[in-house]
Amino acid sequence: MTEMTKKRPEFRNINAFKDLTTYRMTPAAWVSILHRASGALMFLLLPLIVWLFDTSVSSEISFDRFTAAFSVGLGFVPGWLFKLVVLAIIWAYVHHLIAGVRHVYMDATHKVTKEFGKSTAIVTLVLSIGLTLVLGAKLFNLY
Repeated sequence: MTEMTKKRPEFRNINAFKDLTTYRMTPAAWVSILHRASGALMFLLLPLIVWLFDTSVSSEISFDRFTAAFSVGLGFVPGWLFKLVVLAIIWAYVHHLIAGVRHVYMDATHKVTKEFGKSTAIVTLVLSIGLTLVLGAKLFNLY
């Protein structure tokens, strides 16, 4: 076979009802989707982030209220649920930061090969999950 007659890869659209369960996304696709999801999560939880910051720095009494929200809870919301929401915010921030640095680096250096994209996507996923686990362990008083 010559170069001109070599069969080219076929790209097709996926059907959300038939193909989504069997479609295998690449690590770069996961990082891209999670980058968007983490940005949306941070945007939607921005009022909570502002409340957490305001409550923690206003006064000693408000700081005690802030720490009590994580240990005892606040109103009908238990403390562990606050911790889970904050853990989600931590993951969103860490992942969005690392994936953003990855995108900026790829844009600045024009390294857009499949191999480089796959390797940096895996590094992004490992770093974001690892840092989230370390910070989550601190949040849940494991160290």
